[in-house]
Amino acid sequence: MVSPLPERLRPTSLEQVVGQDAAIKPGGPLARLVNGDFNRGLSSIILWGPPGSGKTTIARLIASSSKARFVELSAISASVSQVREVIDRAKTDLQTFEKQTVLFLDEIHRFSKSQQDALLGAVESGVITLVAATTENPSFSVVKPLISRSLVIALKPLEESDIKQLLLRAVDVDYLLKSSKFSEEAIDFIARISAGDARRALSLLEASANSTNQQISLEIVKAVSQNALAYDDGGDSHYDTISAFIKSIRGSDADSALHYLARMIVGGEDPRFIARRLMILAAEDIGLADPNALVIAEAAASVVEKIGMPEGRIPLAEATVYLSLAPKSNSVYLAIDKAIAQVKDGFAPAVPAPLRSTGAIGYIYPHDFPAGIVKQHYSEAKGLFNPGEIGYEKTLAERLRAIRKALSGE
Repeated sequence: MVSPLPERLRPTSLEQVVGQDAAIKPGGPLARLVNGDFNRGLSSIILWGPPGSGKTTIARLIASSSKARFVELSAISASVSQVREVIDRAKTDLQTFEKQTVLFLDEIHRFSKSQQDALLGAVESGVITLVAATTENPSFSVVKPLISRSLVIALKPLEESDIKQLLLRAVDVDYLLKSSKFSEEAIDFIARISAGDARRALSLLEASANSTNQQISLEIVKAVSQNALAYDDGGDSHYDTISAFIKSIRGSDADSALHYLARMIVGGEDPRFIARRLMILAAEDIGLADPNALVIAEAAASVVEKIGMPEGRIPLAEATVYLSLAPKSNSVYLAIDKAIAQVKDGFAPAVPAPLRSTGAIGYIYPHDFPAGIVKQHYSEAKGLFNPGEIGYEKTLAERLRAIRKALSGE
């Protein structure tokens, strides 16, 4: 079976890696790993970069080093038991043969917290050298103890000129593409729409070549790209779909929300990204109209973090339906933004003397009064929170009116 073009053209040395000069500089951690230099000890590494920036390529170059055993796992399919098997074997190899083990864990952001925690002891003790890859910011997707034990190396999206260099090299050296003729406009178009993703660019180049026996023109590449890039979790489709998902929930259309949720799941979207968006929506668009909404969204995020996919689709769907059908209000969102705007505009009067932490005189303790509320001046801020008449906010609105009267002494 013929391998896809990105695999056929994968670099076999650091010199062939383009666009990442800072990350692969001579003498640096990555260069030492690739060269098998374990004499000075090595930090575990987290490669953080967008799709197609070279994370897997760099890991495969490390694998070519004969001085260490290389194990590759994908967080999408690997289990805790598989990780422990690797660690146990690494301990034996280190103690018996003094042979180092490098574990490449692709898409580590898809590992749950408990799965990531299983790596800590082996990384800290040096039993394994971890090379993890993620497209998500490690600060949000990797547990802090693992980050503190690793060196985070950021890989940037490739420049359009880098992509064009790869495409021209592919046409020149790949044995299956040598007979294909691409117009300059077609090459430029592929480089431009690939958004710094080498794998996407090479896949589109190959798909275009396979679509015709004629010279590949700009029109042919454009037609092929409509199908080849149907769902891209880092491009327009990613943002369009999550936008439609959020707007469907805000609009209380549960069926449409489930449809867009399914499209993201099938398209390989990170379920934790979806869960974070649900928590934001619960706070911003539902708020105190249904205080349980944020609790349910946070619970769904926690469950997804613990159980992963595909089972995580169920709590995500439950939260999606609940939030879709919940009463909506953005009154708290508007209130805090209004308060922040006032402060930024210079509205920051002195704290009233009875409320200060030191030298307070005249503070009235509300619990000394039957209603727990007493007339007292707290600040000059007025009218920031204006609850609606929907859901639980209707109850809060009635209580707020009574409280404001009590505070003013009416």
